Formats: sequence, structure tokens, C-alpha cells
Amino acid sequence: MDAAAAVLPQHIAIIMDGNGRWAKSRYLPRALGHREGAEAVRRTVTACGELGVPYLTLFAFSSENWKRPADEVDDLMWLLRSYLQREVNELNRQRVRIGFIGERSALAPDLVSLIENAEMQTRQNDRLIFTIAVNYGGQHDIVAAAQRLAREVAAGHMQPDQITPESFAAHLMTTGLPDPDLIIRTSGEQRLSNFMLWQAAYSELIFLDTLWPDFSRQSLEQAIELFNRRERRFGATGES
Repeated sequence: MDAAAAVLPQHIAIIMDGNGRWAKSRYLPRALGHREGAEAVRRTVTACGELGVPYLTLFAFSSENWKRPADEVDDLMWLLRSYLQREVNELNRQRVRIGFIGERSALAPDLVSLIENAEMQTRQNDRLIFTIAVNYGGQHDIVAAAQRLAREVAAGHMQPDQITPESFAAHLMTTGLPDPDLIIRTSGEQRLSNFMLWQAAYSELIFLDTLWPDFSRQSLEQAIELFNRRERRFGATGES
């Protein structure tokens, strides 16, 4: 990728997929696939910071992932704990601010404490805004926003016709973040899987065959290059 000529997406969101298949293809336990996936997270955060991408969001654990075997869920939560315990100092060094979206009420108290501590420690950083979606579902995000707006209307704080796309977006978990310009999904699957459904309205979608543990800076640059080939019209014809 010619970094000088490329238009960098303001916000890149990634659906990290393929850890299990990566492990299976090597006759390894799925847990090792998830651990290699954590290394890909580290590479991607560093690459985004070096390239100058301002916002990065990673889909780590969906609200539907609780349906997975209990030992796999436990391993994923252990990995998140381990990542937060080991990486906050490095994130600070790279001037990365970390935040989380998703329902925290279902998470273990010690994990919530680690999340809050990471957010607090990195809150002054501004080189890269790095968001992790944990126990997140796009449909729930939309429903919860609608419920909050309904309560405001019922309380007389606003009128129904005052609800706009902008006011609705302000009640989503991603308030304060720009909508993603580019959503990448690894492993060859081609669906959003309940990720940022509202926010993805005009996102460019790139589906890579690369399994997440193999995702590299070169993979990221490939996706950005493909993004640069797209003509983003936002509903217009693109004709002058």
C-alpha cells in the first residue's frame, strides 16, 4: 500500500473470525487458536497506530457467544483478563485509549474492574481510540436506544417528532465514536453477525479469507487498499 497516496479510513471495525478453524487446521485445541488471535489483536493495534488510523473497534465477544461450550467461554474471558493485565502499560506507551461497548452486567466483577481500570488509565491518550466490543449485540444496542428515547418521551423531556437519526445515534453504545468507514471480517464469512447494525449503514464491507490469527499489517493494508478502490456515494449517483 502506498501510504502517502492512500485515504485512511477514519474508523476501522473488525469482526475477528477464524480462531477455531485456524486451530483445527493445525490439529490444535480451539483455545490455542484464541490465544494466537490475541497476538493478532496486538499486531493490529500497533499497525493502526503507526498508519495513523484514528479509531479501531474489534468485535471480541458477541451477546450470542454465550451459547458456546462453557470451557471455550471461560478461555475467552481468561484471554481478555490476561490481555488487560499485560497490555495496558504498552497501550499507554503507544498513546492508545481503550474503551468497551457491550453489556457489562453479565461479566464477572473482576473482569469489569479490569475494564474500568484500563479505561481510566488510558483516558488521556489520543493517538488511537481502541474500542473492544464484549457481550455486544447490534439488535440489543438499537432496542436499548429506542427504550431510552421512549422513556424520555414518556417523561415529557422530548416529543416523538424530535427523534432524528442523530438523536437516536446519540443513545447508542457507540455515542462519541464516528460510524465505521470500513468493516473487515476475516475467515471468508460474509455477514455482519449482529455487529454495529445501525452504525454500518454506509460502511464499506471487506471480507478476507485470512483467518484471524494470521491477520497481519499486510492484511490490514490490503483491506485499506481495497477500501480505496471503492467509490463512496452515500446514496448519491456519483455523477458530476
